[in-house]
Amino acid sequence: MQDQDHRWLRWPTEPARRRIAFGADYNPEQWPPHVWDDDVRAMRAAGLNIVSLGIFSWARIQPGADVWDFTWLDEVMDLLHANSIAVDLATGTASPPHWLTTKHPEILPVDHEGRTVWPGARQHWRPTSPVFREHALRLVRAMAERYGRHPALVAWHVSNEFGCHNAYDYSDAAAAAFRDWLRARYRSTAALNRAWTTAVWSQRYSDWAEILPPRWTGAGSQPNPAQRLDFLRFSSDALREHLRAERDLLRELTPEVPVTTNFMVAASVRAVDYARWAGEVDFVANDHYVVPGPQGLDELSFSANLTGNLAGGRPWFLMEHSTSAVSWQPINVAKRPGELARDSLTHVAHGADAVCFFQWRQSAGGAEKYHSAMVPHAGTDTAVFRAVCELGATLRDLARVAGAHRTPARAAILFDWESWWAAEQDPRPSDRVRYRQEALDWYTAFLDLGIRADVTPLDADWERYDLVVAPLLHMVPGGLAARLTVYAIAGGHVVTTYCSGIVDEHDHVWLGGYPGALCDLLGIRIEEFAPLLDDERAELDNGTTGTVWSDRIDLTDPATEVLARYRTGEQAGRPAVTRRPTGSGSAAYVSTRLGAGGVAAILDELAGRAGVTSELPPELRGAVELAVRGPHRFLINRTDRPVDVSAVAGAATILGPRAVIVVR
Repeated sequence: MQDQDHRWLRWPTEPARRRIAFGADYNPEQWPPHVWDDDVRAMRAAGLNIVSLGIFSWARIQPGADVWDFTWLDEVMDLLHANSIAVDLATGTASPPHWLTTKHPEILPVDHEGRTVWPGARQHWRPTSPVFREHALRLVRAMAERYGRHPALVAWHVSNEFGCHNAYDYSDAAAAAFRDWLRARYRSTAALNRAWTTAVWSQRYSDWAEILPPRWTGAGSQPNPAQRLDFLRFSSDALREHLRAERDLLRELTPEVPVTTNFMVAASVRAVDYARWAGEVDFVANDHYVVPGPQGLDELSFSANLTGNLAGGRPWFLMEHSTSAVSWQPINVAKRPGELARDSLTHVAHGADAVCFFQWRQSAGGAEKYHSAMVPHAGTDTAVFRAVCELGATLRDLARVAGAHRTPARAAILFDWESWWAAEQDPRPSDRVRYRQEALDWYTAFLDLGIRADVTPLDADWERYDLVVAPLLHMVPGGLAARLTVYAIAGGHVVTTYCSGIVDEHDHVWLGGYPGALCDLLGIRIEEFAPLLDDERAELDNGTTGTVWSDRIDLTDPATEVLARYRTGEQAGRPAVTRRPTGSGSAAYVSTRLGAGGVAAILDELAGRAGVTSELPPELRGAVELAVRGPHRFLINRTDRPVDVSAVAGAATILGPRAVIVVR
């Protein structure tokens, strides 16, 4: 840890000089050299002080197996340094060149139906391929030996967005690696057979060689769910092993330069268990893109919040987000005035000490030519570039914030990738259950009530919080149930929801009734699931409405309170929301999906009983998000109207629509 802390101090610039890094992915290889001088002049005008370089440059750097061309990259590195722009230099291994895939097609991934994933896009490589690993590390060594002492270099950027397109490989090479991973996990086929319940459908394995990844088994036929769950774990670990391989070589050759890679903590990205990855890098970095919709800003805040807690509260690096429209949604809508700055500063509010975009100059061709950039197709005489320059000036003024750690809240939402995987894989009682959406609804409810809440990984130290919400905690190993119970007895307040406590780490159902491992803690028992059809609604007597799910709850402890009952439907008159006092704490259960508005009605009471209240004046709750980094309080306008925030000490002003201010 001491070494890691030392490396941390070197990012993104000298320890004695406090500033927020501001920049972009820079792809000069897409442009003729005469454009490069224009680029750096515009970068300086906008206030850029860092760029990520070389991310997709393997084919340019190594155009043949034994042919290298560093001339252009030397020139760009020197040009950036001469203009006081630091470089987060990529290893370039994200997408192999055609000469490599032509000579070694065995590095190409295979999908679950046995189809080869051919070159033509990006990330066409197998994480478990020794041939790919050999060539990738050869490139890494060449990059480190050439640029490890370059004065522009402040960090290494390993690969790019691991698992974005190659998260799952079902090839024979992957099968062999999967078997090795399973041997290490289970030690014997007997233990594996027990974990996978292979007595069902005559799936017993007598030899490791018989085991395959969960390939296509025919239309309508479902592979073994425990096998699939382990394959998801293995796939995340296989990508992590490649990260480690590049990182370890870089640390050997350039021990003074910190190493990171860009996570994708975002709305729909679930292939990588980032809670297990965060300790592998010298600082956490993330890419995030807003998904339009009524909870778009809340989701951005949720992801930034979670990223900050993956980083342990320390500052982190926003490696990519967009100045305006992206290019991969069905309809790509431009950002409205103020949103570029608001989105950026919301990340800063949750701990980002770097604000970078994809990309610097909008591509004229290729798959991302319609993705916005800091310099759009229309050039620098544009509203987008003027907003970029304004943001650069704002970030310069916020240099005092750099280095400040996130200030923990009193409430937390627990986030668990394995519960996400398990809750949404078939077979399941309802395919309408959405793990991340349920977690986001609770987060929105906290925001609507004006209560700060952290989004924290399940394996973090959440006992320090007064209130923890664990939405859809589907997978509960025995040790976790005991941990939650001890927490509640000691005075903590637990809230969980439908579809929680159902299975253990092997996807085995906890027998004896639902919610399985949490029955005793919650003081309830459910005999049978009662998911709702799409057109069904469950009215509650507190005025809220449930969808997706309901439960036929029996109380098993006289102390268990009923906070709301079903008013209509099959469960009419039965408990819908319960709370059991235990020790000096409590454990509550919400048995239906209430959406953010319905959750807020329940959360208001539960938070009040836990002694957790808003730090905002009543008139600002819901309209303004509060985030705190040390002495710095960020006020983020969640609305499209001006908000008078003068009731907050130090903020005697009107906060404009979609605006952010920072007060001490």
